[in-house]
Amino acid sequence: MTKITLKSKSREIVGKKINKYRKNGLIPAVVYGRKIKSHNLWVGLLDFGRVYDSAGESTIIELDIDEKKKANVLIHDIQIDPITGKFFHIDFFQVRMDEKIEAEVPLEFVGESPAVKENGGILLKNADHIRVSCLPSDLPAKIEVDISKLKTFDDRIKLSELPVSSKVKLLIDGEIIIAGVIPPRTEEELAKLDEKVEEDVTKVEGVIKETPANEAPEEGKMEADKEKKMEEKKK
Repeated sequence: MTKITLKSKSREIVGKKINKYRKNGLIPAVVYGRKIKSHNLWVGLLDFGRVYDSAGESTIIELDIDEKKKANVLIHDIQIDPITGKFFHIDFFQVRMDEKIEAEVPLEFVGESPAVKENGGILLKNADHIRVSCLPSDLPAKIEVDISKLKTFDDRIKLSELPVSSKVKLLIDGEIIIAGVIPPRTEEELAKLDEKVEEDVTKVEGVIKETPANEAPEEGKMEADKEKKMEEKKK
């Protein structure tokens, strides 16, 4: 397992006062775990960005706290500022290396499918992450899916066929199909997609059909007819 280290410092500041530190390149964070008291931290924006690019959310990180204590953690949750797109807050989950954990591991699709390249098929991916259970030291950073095995439209890649260590337990059904290729659409199917279907808006719930200005509403017409007949009887 590749060792990735991230430096951090203890944080006492909370609330709105945090914002000015964000402007100076610091991200507020917290580390917690089972039977572990939560601890507020600061981590550098640039340092964390480099670590996140390498580790993602499925690699153990050695968190250096105040250059005094080291903790093995996973990136558990990340908040992004919707305006700036920068990291806003980070949750680290501290793990024990002798206890199994559950984590989401990303799938990386590699290779080239003959059914796509030679027959013009469309590659279907049914998942981009899978959940596993294992010891932290056995947690894979990613699992490769070799799509070069998809030579025809009948070929499929099941979860159980992925190259996963025997030390790693998959927490979903191994018979689930991860990838396959379907034939390209015919000209007839493409033509149907281009057809515009006109819908009668009066059938849509909540939409009221407008009555032309020169045409009285049905109820109004009935009242008008009734009054007309009464006038005729009087005559």
